[in-house]
Amino acid sequence: MDAVLSNLDSYWLGLRMTLQLLLVGALGASVIGVVIAFLRISPIPSLRWIATAYTELVRNTPLTLVFFFIIVVLPSLDMGVHSVLGAYIALSLYHSAFVAEALRSGINGVPLGQAEAARSVGLNFMQTVTLVVFPQAMRMVVPPLINVFIALTKNTSVAGGFLVVDLFAISKTLTNAHGNAVIAILLGVAFCYLIITIPLGQVAGRIEKKVAVLR
Repeated sequence: MDAVLSNLDSYWLGLRMTLQLLLVGALGASVIGVVIAFLRISPIPSLRWIATAYTELVRNTPLTLVFFFIIVVLPSLDMGVHSVLGAYIALSLYHSAFVAEALRSGINGVPLGQAEAARSVGLNFMQTVTLVVFPQAMRMVVPPLINVFIALTKNTSVAGGFLVVDLFAISKTLTNAHGNAVIAILLGVAFCYLIITIPLGQVAGRIEKKVAVLR
């Protein structure tokens, strides 16, 4: 326990970076995911094909490989990306596919008559989606989106293998320095992750109950 208490500053450093990865990754994934979801339901076949190909490719590619390509391969091609920025990009791109699928499932869950009614009063495709369909879909997709962000929190640990000083990297450093307190150190790291994921899970549960009442 002394190894944990004497290194609280290191834990805070790792927790702060993990939170930054979560916030930036979630924001990036949300923005890209919304665009991809809109393309998936676009009336233009080529746009639907591109969005489908992007989603399937990213979802079926290991996150470690995405990190490796952005942080290791791109700099070798003189496309400079430092580790932290590369981690932001990798987490955003990878989880955007899951955000897009969650949004698409919610959009498809809205009764077709809603879109038909919107078009009957003269709304175009974009107006129908943004003003009629999307607000209703959000009621159904917020809990799944929270689950995506919980997964993102845990996936930030991959960044620790690419010179990003997050909780995972801190755990490696501390266990190497305190070999006789490995279990305590790892429990401390696990507790830090729980500080993030448990509140997210509670938020998802509350939103799900509220949505059930609204329905």
